[in-house]
Amino acid sequence: MRLPRVRLSLIAGISVLLPLLIPVNGRLENAVNRALPSRLDHRLVLVGIDKASLRDYGRPEVWPPELYAAALGTLANAGIRAVALDSLPGLPTSATLGRLTHHRPPLVLATAHGAPPSPFMPQSGDNSGISVLNAPSFSAVREVQTAYPAPDTTLTPSFARQVAALLASPLPLGTSRHLIRYAIPANLAAHTLSFRDVVNGHVRFGALQGRVAVIGLTARGLGQLTLPDVDGRLVSATALQVRAISSLLVPPLRRLPPPLTMLACLLAAALALTWRGWWGFVVAWAALLLTPALWHWNIVFPGVTVSFAALSGTALVAFEQWWAARLSGTRDPLTGFGNHLAFTRAIEQRWRGHPERPVGLLLIDLDNLRQVRELHGRLRGEEALKALAARLQEKRRRGDLTFRWDNGEFAVLLGGVTPQGVSAATQHYGQGLRGVTLDGLPLEANVGAAITAPGMAAPADLIDAASRSRYRAKFQRERQTQVPLTKP
Repeated sequence: MRLPRVRLSLIAGISVLLPLLIPVNGRLENAVNRALPSRLDHRLVLVGIDKASLRDYGRPEVWPPELYAAALGTLANAGIRAVALDSLPGLPTSATLGRLTHHRPPLVLATAHGAPPSPFMPQSGDNSGISVLNAPSFSAVREVQTAYPAPDTTLTPSFARQVAALLASPLPLGTSRHLIRYAIPANLAAHTLSFRDVVNGHVRFGALQGRVAVIGLTARGLGQLTLPDVDGRLVSATALQVRAISSLLVPPLRRLPPPLTMLACLLAAALALTWRGWWGFVVAWAALLLTPALWHWNIVFPGVTVSFAALSGTALVAFEQWWAARLSGTRDPLTGFGNHLAFTRAIEQRWRGHPERPVGLLLIDLDNLRQVRELHGRLRGEEALKALAARLQEKRRRGDLTFRWDNGEFAVLLGGVTPQGVSAATQHYGQGLRGVTLDGLPLEANVGAAITAPGMAAPADLIDAASRSRYRAKFQRERQTQVPLTKP
């Protein structure tokens, strides 16, 4: 089925606009992320400053550096690969920690966005990164970047990237956003130790060997250090950082590029428009179900956007059906022109303003339509009318209204014309309708014209004047084509 140009233009516009209006399907991505959780990287362990640690040692801003040094000593003895210290009030620098202990693992210290880098002791492996996650969107923290622009336009590595680089090849710095994969609370709990237990040495050293420990606040109720997760719960910023690090260690979830999204929207709208009926809703549901299916291949499919495209195609089909039903009583099914009822309404509407704006009328018929029907049948007669209607539509001028006025007759309403304008229109249509043939049989058209005059009291008077003009034109043409008699 070939779609008309108007419908093709509409679905093309929908396919371009929807990806621009709905570029990210945040709530759908959150739902799929929860439904298909990932497991944290086994090389990560979270050392949480929980309520028990706060109860024993007080708030972190009053802790002495020796407390951190004791935790680092335990982790070093357990064979930890590196330690990452997330943003904490009163966090000592690596230089301070280096003075307190000579045997400690390499450190990654978190810094605030825009703050100067932490001064380090000249020890291999020490590093720093910006401890920030992308601003909450759709009521959840969902993304992380490997770097963030600094005030001097350079890129500063993120905390998550610096930690992930310890366990994998150095990740390229960039501002592209990586989705943070969801992990169920039980999986996170299996990777979590209490800071108090680490300080006291109550940990299994074998379970820490070769891993990277992330130390941060996990106790709730400390304002900005808890953030909304995709499941609606408030979780600690450090727990989200651990998940962000784990997400950078696996192939990233990649969103569909905008051109491919537009192509998917175009296909969905076209299918809904072509198949019609309830198929548009089937395509819409299929687009939503395709999102979790492609998630396994690390592709984030914009199911909501494509679903809206399919529903837009269905809405367009419904509008076409409503419009067709609305016009069914005033549209001629053979030619597509307005029928006699539509002509009557149009001429009565224009008649109201005819004293100021004269109304012109052309009546057109086929001279040999009866001959075509008698020789070739009714269907061939309808083909002749369709051929004449096609030529009439081709030659129709701007502002003219065409109707199938009677069985074999057409009417053209000319609005706001002068007698000279009616004469020009008669000549235009008369010349344009010449040369119409049906299987080699010429189809002769008669054109009659009239314009409102002071003596006319009703539209019927204008129609009678146009009919008389048409009969005169037909009579004159027949006289011109008659073969004169010759004397023997």
